[in-house]
Amino acid sequence: MALPPLDALVDLARRAGEAIMALYGPGVERWTKADESPVTAADLAAHEVLTRGLAVLTPDLPVISEEAVTEAELAAGAPAAAFWLVDPLDGTREFLSRNGEFTVNAALVVEGRPVAGVVGVPATGRIYAGCPDGAVVVEADGSRRPIRVRPVPADGPVALISRSHLDPRTRDWLAAHEVERSRQAGSSLKLCLIAEGEADLYPRLGRTMEWDIAAGHAVLLAAGGHVDTLAGPPLTYGKPGLDNPHFLARGPWTTGEAADA
Repeated sequence: MALPPLDALVDLARRAGEAIMALYGPGVERWTKADESPVTAADLAAHEVLTRGLAVLTPDLPVISEEAVTEAELAAGAPAAAFWLVDPLDGTREFLSRNGEFTVNAALVVEGRPVAGVVGVPATGRIYAGCPDGAVVVEADGSRRPIRVRPVPADGPVALISRSHLDPRTRDWLAAHEVERSRQAGSSLKLCLIAEGEADLYPRLGRTMEWDIAAGHAVLLAAGGHVDTLAGPPLTYGKPGLDNPHFLARGPWTTGEAADA
């Protein structure tokens, strides 16, 4: 199938980011979902921009968005061989704490694989994008440059750990694999930092949903990286429930459990 132009996805992510930043402040309306996670008016504003824009770009493809998914859609998994996975505002807690580490996410999934994706960082105006032709980062001024995962540094890999969800299992996993250096980052930004060559791995040993990481996964794949289950095979999308097993996002760094494909 023909993919939508990457520039069109970048523009869509920028417009969704602008909708979010228009509501960035202490007075934003917020609610609590049934699962106790927060949602704000900014999540819903970005959802409207993305879903309307994708309906224009690819009118025949269904869209699953975190902010509109139904129980039936969750249970069914992939609605078609090709579909969009959207997280309009990943990192709502980061948005509410105003630390800037929240993102706009849209990924095109085909036969279980994220083939194109865009991750916008509204607070900086930076946008990461990836497709089979490669990965780029587009700055707020419109300038762009290609990005690629880096070789493992001579002084050892740097792991990214979650600012909101770090737990003892992750610390134990890093210790077991002799990963001594780490830095914190929020939301799907972690996958993009690996794609950009700023870090080497991100183990996630907690629950995530497919829309949380599909766009970042697409960018990382396009930059030469991998996202594997801890059992070894590549992570796929469209699973019933739309949730992910534990996974490892990485550049060329490997463990005994994660070998290069």
